[in-house]
Amino acid sequence: MEDIEQQRPRSNNELPSEQREKLPPQEFDQDNSSATDVGDTPAKALYPETDLSRGIIGWDGQNDPANPQNFAKTRKYGLLGLVSAMTLVSPLASSMFAPAVGYMAEDFHVTNETLLSFSVSIYLLGYTFGPLFLAPLSEIYGRRVVLGAANWFFVVWQIGCALAPNIASLIVFRFFAGIGGAGCITLGAGVIADLFPIEQRGKATSIWGVGPLIGPVIGPICGGFVGEDLSWRWVFWILLIISGVFAFGIECLNRETYAPVLMRWKTAKMAKQLNRTDLRSAYDLHSDGASPLETLKLGLKRPVLLFCKSPIVLLLSTYMSVVYGLLYLFFTTISSVFEQQYGFSTGLSGLAYLGIGVGFFIGLASVAMTNDKVVVKLTARNKGIFEPEMRLPAMIFFSCILPISFFWYGWTAAKHVHWIAPIIGMAPFGIGMMGIYLPIQTYVIDCYPGYAASANATLTATRSLVGALLPLAGPKLFESLGLGWGNSLLGFIALAFVPSPIIFNLYGKAIREKFPVRLDGKKSLN
Repeated sequence: MEDIEQQRPRSNNELPSEQREKLPPQEFDQDNSSATDVGDTPAKALYPETDLSRGIIGWDGQNDPANPQNFAKTRKYGLLGLVSAMTLVSPLASSMFAPAVGYMAEDFHVTNETLLSFSVSIYLLGYTFGPLFLAPLSEIYGRRVVLGAANWFFVVWQIGCALAPNIASLIVFRFFAGIGGAGCITLGAGVIADLFPIEQRGKATSIWGVGPLIGPVIGPICGGFVGEDLSWRWVFWILLIISGVFAFGIECLNRETYAPVLMRWKTAKMAKQLNRTDLRSAYDLHSDGASPLETLKLGLKRPVLLFCKSPIVLLLSTYMSVVYGLLYLFFTTISSVFEQQYGFSTGLSGLAYLGIGVGFFIGLASVAMTNDKVVVKLTARNKGIFEPEMRLPAMIFFSCILPISFFWYGWTAAKHVHWIAPIIGMAPFGIGMMGIYLPIQTYVIDCYPGYAASANATLTATRSLVGALLPLAGPKLFESLGLGWGNSLLGFIALAFVPSPIIFNLYGKAIREKFPVRLDGKKSLN
């Protein structure tokens, strides 16, 4: 740890204490949203401090214990754990219903396969719309209140799903549940940016990233047994119980971590205590007196602004969406293959997803142990200057592993090889997906630490849209091409995208610098 501390990446959030003391408060860069703020040039300042002579309210010194960046390690990981707990439950709901959909079809007398698939994937469509307003709202009103509201919104709609009288109402209720479930998926990135310095974000993102990828794997395992032994409605009753317990725990134990909101509260409190009307938060010095409505409009525009005006975010979102879509296309055949070809029961067929699950854990451990260390070493080689692209080199290796699963799983299943072979064949996909997913997540947090939730919302919305709609083509694809060539087609698509991480590493910095995006409403300085 001492070596890491000596080589810490320098960012707007990290400077040695002796340098901090020499920095006047007015040099604090309020806009953490620009990618150029994060790397490429030495940081100008760290945390803004209170200067009553100028009417500025900031932190009470660089080591102020009220600053979330200065929280004790146990408290930081405790808060991250609270968010991560719900981040596991929410994706669990996306796929837990899938193995039990046949029982629902019998109850509602539905035979249309596309409609049945849509009743599962509509949840991800909620993930597409939810982040677009939940993330900006958290950057206006704070993480805690928005996360709490989203969690309870998710919990309530589980009741609707459990009591749905027909498939149309079930689809609508699952859509609303997806919107609420997007809260923890989206705001986790913001919480990580709030709490952790650059050289710790890789590990933190790995912990938080378990849910969105492990949840869809655990879901079919649980859902298969529940649907078989109880009923499909009990899938939602169980989700209601679990999510209700976690939501209540988060409500009781969670704390606000977003610095601008904390400073806004502190400014109001000191203005009342000192009877001064001229006090302003150091985080709001460049707000130009924007009205609450204008601030809200700007906040809601940020995810779309990033997608449309930042080519590197657009490219990374596209790449992640392709991988995410391949995951859900992969999922469309697993249950039917192991039930029909290998004679598994509905419950046991869910266990086949363990192949991908094991791969996820291997990939997760690999990224968690190496990503931050690589960043520290590359930063040291770069004269102590951190660049977000230092997160991306490992993606080249992982992108080459990912396509293996499609050929391995597809042809072993098509040729009726022993059931263990296709299960093991799923593992490389899990490893590769983790090695792509987590570095991209951490990259956007490093690029836009002040607006990490909005940046993550862009990734979540795009990949969820693809994940919701692409699997609808799965049944027709495998019906036409069969398991072998159908999965091989997916493998060739994955192979075609292998050069993408190489392009990101070679030209990512140049693209980011050429198209800077200001998310504070001001025009770029370039």
